[in-house]
Amino acid sequence: MPIKKEEFKFVNYSWDDAVANELTPIGSLVYRSNILGADQRITNTGGGNTSAKLMETDPLTGEQVEVLWVKGSGGDLRTATKENFSSLYQDKLRALDNTYQSFPNKGYKSEGEDAMVGMFKHCNFCLNPRASSIDTPLHSMIEEKHVDHLHPNAVIAVASCKDQRELTEVIWGGQMAYVPWMRPGWEAAKVCEQTYAENPDIVGILLGQHGHTNWNSESKSCYETSLWVIETAARYIEEHDKGEDTFGGAKYQSLPEQERNELLSKFLPVARGLLSNKVKFIGTVQSDDTALRFVNSVDAPRLAKLGTSCPDHFLRTKIQPLYVDFDPQQDSFETLVEKFEKGIDQYRLDYIDYYNTCKREDSPPMRDPSPTVVLIPGVGVIGWGKNKSESRVTTEFYNCAIEVMRGAEAISEYTALPMQEAFDIEYWALEEAKLQRMPKEAPLARDVVVVIGAGDGIGKETAFRVAKEGAHVVCADLRLEAAQATADELTSIYGQGIGVAGTGISSCGPAIALGVDITKRESVKAMFDQVTLAYGGIDKVIVTAGVFLAPGQAGMSNDQQFDVSFAVNVKGGYIVGTEANEIWKAQGLPGALVLTTSVNAAVSKKGSLAYDTSKAAANHLVRELAVELAPLVNVNGLAPATVVKGSTMFPRDRVIASLAKYNVEFSEQDSDDVLRDKLANFYAQRTLTKQPITPADQAEAAYLMVSGQLSKTTGQIISVDGGLHEAFLR
Repeated sequence: MPIKKEEFKFVNYSWDDAVANELTPIGSLVYRSNILGADQRITNTGGGNTSAKLMETDPLTGEQVEVLWVKGSGGDLRTATKENFSSLYQDKLRALDNTYQSFPNKGYKSEGEDAMVGMFKHCNFCLNPRASSIDTPLHSMIEEKHVDHLHPNAVIAVASCKDQRELTEVIWGGQMAYVPWMRPGWEAAKVCEQTYAENPDIVGILLGQHGHTNWNSESKSCYETSLWVIETAARYIEEHDKGEDTFGGAKYQSLPEQERNELLSKFLPVARGLLSNKVKFIGTVQSDDTALRFVNSVDAPRLAKLGTSCPDHFLRTKIQPLYVDFDPQQDSFETLVEKFEKGIDQYRLDYIDYYNTCKREDSPPMRDPSPTVVLIPGVGVIGWGKNKSESRVTTEFYNCAIEVMRGAEAISEYTALPMQEAFDIEYWALEEAKLQRMPKEAPLARDVVVVIGAGDGIGKETAFRVAKEGAHVVCADLRLEAAQATADELTSIYGQGIGVAGTGISSCGPAIALGVDITKRESVKAMFDQVTLAYGGIDKVIVTAGVFLAPGQAGMSNDQQFDVSFAVNVKGGYIVGTEANEIWKAQGLPGALVLTTSVNAAVSKKGSLAYDTSKAAANHLVRELAVELAPLVNVNGLAPATVVKGSTMFPRDRVIASLAKYNVEFSEQDSDDVLRDKLANFYAQRTLTKQPITPADQAEAAYLMVSGQLSKTTGQIISVDGGLHEAFLR
């Protein structure tokens, strides 16, 4: 059985004795879990469990007791810490069998199955609050000290073959036993316990349509056994791989990358709008070789119809994806949209029929019948979810399903779970309870908010404000490095992101950075195309970018200053609004546009002729765009008074000039922040509230205008100026 670590080809051997030998027993379990979870070929996101039975000191009696530490519900092996593991008294957990046996027996779906999960908390060691996994009894009933239960693509491929029992013997040479599909729970664990007892020489069990479980007396040996099980299956599949004939060979050819992305940038907003008839979705595109080989293949329609097999998969991907019968070499964009629209209508009807056919008396209400995975020949796989993380994982899971089907078709014939079994997993009361326990979604959780000018000042503060409410934030700025700095700060707070991927699984997170010059339509369009590829569309656009050029500044003539001021402050907003509107129209979903103008638009004063005039024009642009973009999009303006803090419009020399102009005392040795505070406080005394105007004040108003709380307000200019009576409406 042993394979030398340098001989592994299909999994990563990551165990490091120098690290592991310094760890506590529970630390070793966490370490093993992390390195297993780090390899997507070993187990998928959130899938699988690891455990160790360790001797602990009972806090009540002071005696040594055996405690089962097992990854709890909802955790991910790759990122798990000790806090993600539940801990249970092993003797109490085993004693629960008497409780289970007291329930009326209806096969492995006895009335006690789901009730047992609620009993686990009575076995908690040290009041550990981590919810126990449904697989907890499996880890308890296998007597070995260390147990891994995993969902590797290669193993699930074997477990999804029509002759999975026979292949188990052939591939692992009798060292793995076989148990046919059973829904995870107490009875399934009992069957595995009996199988283990009857076959003391085996190292693991293949679980039909599910994955595998293996064990050992040492943590490192258990890890190596897991790798051996997976490597052995993967090698067998590789030996039988069909090469160019995989999935029956290619029926269609992939579109070139640029052409594919151009098609996607047009199609994704349309698809998002059609899918989002109940709630909005965020998209993730996968267009790598694995995805394209499958969607382009002869067998893709047949296999897609069968659906996924592993329960972990279709909890995300639904029982099956939507396959769009699109010919990338012959069909037009309009044909793609027509076929998608017809396909989604039929999918929903089929899903409703599936629910009504399989539902039980106590089944939860039917969920949204829209597909979460869409397959398009020549284009790739598109996953949809309530946020970027969910859509990415959905797409990742279907990628796993593709690999499972590839392996199964290479060595045998792929089979999926029976429809009723799939339904019982999808609408399992325990899964429904997990959904109900999830926290309420943040107000902007399903929204994509583009903040232009996010590199600093009001824009940066606005990006942070909408991110706080759950938005997916696009930090756009003329200076890409400044936008990236803002996006990096947001991802450090809200999660990891890795930019925009044109191919493969787009793994951007809650914030991305893009460069844009709003005076150039081609730059704005390219920016929106990238946003669409990253998330599937847009919802809100907030423009805080602007320019202030005082007479004589930057070596420009007055005419040049007018040209630049109007290009940025007026035409830029026009270009952004009209380009965004193309996406809003394609989606058919309500949107919001906020343009930052200025109270200077209503107040005539000396020294800012080009700026003030352009901002007055921007005020009217707000009203004109409100008319043009109605009724789908609300357009409003944010009119700040002088915001000194954090603004690039107030470099040190301008601040000093202003302080000198107003006879405010200052020292050349004062820091930039001190100088800005002095000027801000001077301006504050000219207002009714006597308080400095900050970027946070503006960001709060910008958020209000895109929050939906002002959904009946459009064409309005909201001043945030501390009460500057000169700017009152006349």
